[in-house]
Order: sequence, then C-alpha cells, then structure tokens
Amino acid sequence: MTDAGGTTEAGSQRGAGSNVVGVSADTEPLHWPMAAVSAAETNPLRDPQDRRLPRIAGPCGLVIFGVTGDLARKKLMPAVYDLANRGLLPPGFALVGFARRDWAHEDFERVVHDAVKEYARTPFREEVWKQLSEGFRFVPGELDDDPSFERLRATIDDLDRERGTNGNHVFYLSVPPKLFPVTVRQLKKHGLAEQSEDHWRRVVVEKPFGHDLASARELNAIVSEVFSPEQVFRIDHYLGKETVQNILALRFANQLFEPVWNSNYVDHLQITMAEDVGIGGRAGYYDGIGAARDVIQNHLLQLVALTAMEEPVSFDAQSLRLEKQKVLAAIQLPRRLDLHTAHGQYSEGWAGGIKVRGYLQEEGIPPDSRTETYAAVKLDIDNRRWAGVPIYLRTGKRLARRVTEVAVVFKKAPHLPFASTATEELGNNTLVMRIQPDEGITLRFGSKVPGSQMEIRDVTMDFAYGGAFTESSPEAYERLILDVLLGDSPLFPQHEEVELSWRILDPIVNYWAEHTKPEQYPAGTWGPASADEMLARDGRAWRRP
Repeated sequence: MTDAGGTTEAGSQRGAGSNVVGVSADTEPLHWPMAAVSAAETNPLRDPQDRRLPRIAGPCGLVIFGVTGDLARKKLMPAVYDLANRGLLPPGFALVGFARRDWAHEDFERVVHDAVKEYARTPFREEVWKQLSEGFRFVPGELDDDPSFERLRATIDDLDRERGTNGNHVFYLSVPPKLFPVTVRQLKKHGLAEQSEDHWRRVVVEKPFGHDLASARELNAIVSEVFSPEQVFRIDHYLGKETVQNILALRFANQLFEPVWNSNYVDHLQITMAEDVGIGGRAGYYDGIGAARDVIQNHLLQLVALTAMEEPVSFDAQSLRLEKQKVLAAIQLPRRLDLHTAHGQYSEGWAGGIKVRGYLQEEGIPPDSRTETYAAVKLDIDNRRWAGVPIYLRTGKRLARRVTEVAVVFKKAPHLPFASTATEELGNNTLVMRIQPDEGITLRFGSKVPGSQMEIRDVTMDFAYGGAFTESSPEAYERLILDVLLGDSPLFPQHEEVELSWRILDPIVNYWAEHTKPEQYPAGTWGPASADEMLARDGRAWRRP
C-alpha cells in the first residue's frame, strides 16, 4: 500500500532497541534495523531519505477508556490488530483496557480476540496475535475512582519495564463527552499526563467536542489545563478515509482541475451524507443531538474546508489547518434561515423492502421529541475564489440509500452552437467525489449520441478505487491511530476549527429550536419537501446519487 507521502506500507518495524520483525498481511516478515530515535524522526514523511520505508510506530502503548463500547469493539481493537498485522506496530506494543468490568487480563484478551475475528480487515495470523496479545492488560475501575487510576499507573509502569514502552502512552477517550472532564483531570491528578524529553503522553478525544460553541470552549479549557495542544488529538474519522484525503490529491496534484475550481466556472457545491438506517440503539445519544450537530458540525464542514481551501504551502499539520480555518472563518449564513435551511424527522415508511417505524416510535425516543434526523443548509463563502457560489449541505437518516459525496456542479456553457432540440436535456458538467460506499470519482459531461444527427446527451466517466488499485484501503481508524502513535497531526482538527464550526451551526439549531418543528418525511425517501424547496428557490435541485 502506498500512502499520500509516497511511502510503502509493507510489513516492517523500526524503533528503539534491536532488530525486530514486522508482519505484512501480504508478504513474508521483513527485518529492519532499529535506532533510538523519536517517533517524529522515524516518520518517513518527514525524512526524504526514507520515503520508501513504511511509517512505523516506535515503542508505545495505547490505553482505551470505555473499552467495552461498540466503538472499541468494532473499530479500535480491530484497527490495532490490523496495524500489527501490517507490521506497523512495535513488537512490544501494549494495549490496556479500562472499564467497569470485573475482568482479568485473560478475559480482556478473549474480548479483543472475538472483536478481531469479527471485524478485522486483514487475515487472522496466529503468530501476530500471539506477539500482540502478550501486551494486553485490563484495569477494572470507575473514572472518578482514585484507586482505579493508581492501578492504571502501576500497570503502565509495569509495561514500561516488561514491554519496553518507554513511558510513551496514548489515552483514548472512548467514553461519552460528559465524562471527558473527569477523565482528563484524573489523568493529571495521578501523573499520567506528564511528558518529558524522554517520553510522551497523548490524548485522543472522540466527537462530539461539545454541543455548542460555549460548551466546546469550556471543554477545551478543561483539556488545556492538563494537556498541551500538541498532545491533544481530536478524532474525526472521516478525515482518515482515503477518499477524503484524495480530495487534496485531485485538486493539487492535477493541473486539470484547479484552474476551474472557482466562481468563474463553478455554479454550486453539494455535499451529501445520507444513511439508509435509523438510529438503531443510539437513542440515548442521538435524541437531543440531532443530525446537524452529529454530522454537519464536523464531517460536512470539514469536507467543505478541504474542497474550498487554498493550496497550502506544505502538507504539514499547521499549513493544512491554517487553510481550513480560513475557509471556515469566511463562511456566512444566509439572511433568511427560514428559507435556506430545512430539518425533518423520518416517519414510518419502507426501507429495503421492509416496513420500518418512524423516529418518534423508536425505543427510547420521547413522543414529543423535536430532534431532527435530517438537516440541510445553504452556506456562502465570503472570499474571492467562492463569492457567489452557494454551498448546499444535507445529511439524514432513513433516506433512500447510503451515500456520502462531494459534487462540484459547473456552470453551463455560455453558448451552445447546436440546435435547441439537440441539447434540450443537457445538464451541468459535474465532478462527483464519492466518499462511500462506492469510492471513486465521476465526471459528467455532454457527448454526441451515435447516429446521423447532432444529438448531445449527458454521459459519465467513472473512476473506481476498487478497479484502479490492487491495494486494499486501510480503515480510517487504522490511519488515525497510527498517526496518533507517530505524533503526526495533519488529519486532526484543533480547537480553532471546532469553535469556528460551532460558530456556523449554533445560529441554525437555535433558530430551529425557537421557531420551527422538524417536518415529517417518510422513511426511504430523500427527505422533507422543504429541503427540495430550498434549492428550487435558487433554480436548482438536489442530485439523486
């Protein structure tokens, strides 16, 4: 697998100590010499001489708080195994689970084993599992319990001696946001957040980071009391997707697109994240949060920033953040929120040929809930490149199909030297970057229909990741966890981006709470009628993916 920096992700290991073996999912074990250097110095993306070598984590451990939850079971633990299977973790890597369970280390090992067997992307290899599982430990306890954190500190000290983790540890907060403050304060109280020239400590915070601008600032102040900015990694798993990162490659590695990537040629942007499922068992989390806070504030606004940003001077973390922040700071809301936003709740309908219940009938949802399961907004970017180009965002549950895409819709040609009947149905040229599930890029343009007459019809040219590359793409959490272990932070939003996103969203959700109720839309459709009307007022229509 070759990543964006040109490095080959094959099985090897380089870190501190003696020679070690890394195992690739597709190759025999490889041996690499190890040097006593920091993770930053072993990152080939920062060393032109090492571009052919894989990005390998140095000696370190990962502590997962809330290790019994779905995120840890379905994503984090399988990602750790997949990294080990690809030879990207050190042989002494340690994984510590922390949760309210009366488990021994062997019980935790069995839980990880079952999760890996069910959800891992790469094949199960006994020799990889044996080496990895020797570093598993479990600490039972409560987040507000001092003895529990004393046991955690003793466990980490033991791992430093037994596994050679050298004091380098990541604390992954896979817990509800309301538990972030108590967790980080306990880490500080028990000396677990301190780092020095000899070792590092990092913390990973899952979304949502606050529920509005005020709470995001409050939470950031709490985290900043304990960790410095370079120690904090805010996870937006969408930024770890290969297809999201490919937006930057498409724009800045090709001369073809960038000259027309502006208001002179672009009519509007549409960004969609549609889900065909309901809330499932997430009623306790979802109700009161809603589609706008859950998706638009983070995923979709990050996609806007990547699509609309200027070319950075380099692809290091600071340069990327600077350009994304400029876009977010330039975003303006429409004056009429009643006309240029829409929100709804799914009602009973048909999904996949099955009759499904509405949101208000879901288990755990109050019958008078005003939480939206669909949200659509129109935004403008007040800068030279995008002035006059509207950006339409939409997300929803129980829609017609599952799809996430960024569509750049170009203006129509100013003059067509054809008979009116030849191009009556001709639409706008459109470049569509498909994030999931059919990852790839589609370009729509007009072409002559075979025959004796000049008849022009829209056609599509399609690029599919699965057909173009033999390498399988790593899961987003694989890339992001490895980046955290390396201290490589381009894909992690800092608090400035988070606060700018809340500045955009807060007026919208506040307006909805004070003035409107979500409109009902049947499950299995493309959302409420008000969302279609929002675009129709501008003479446009939503794409049907």
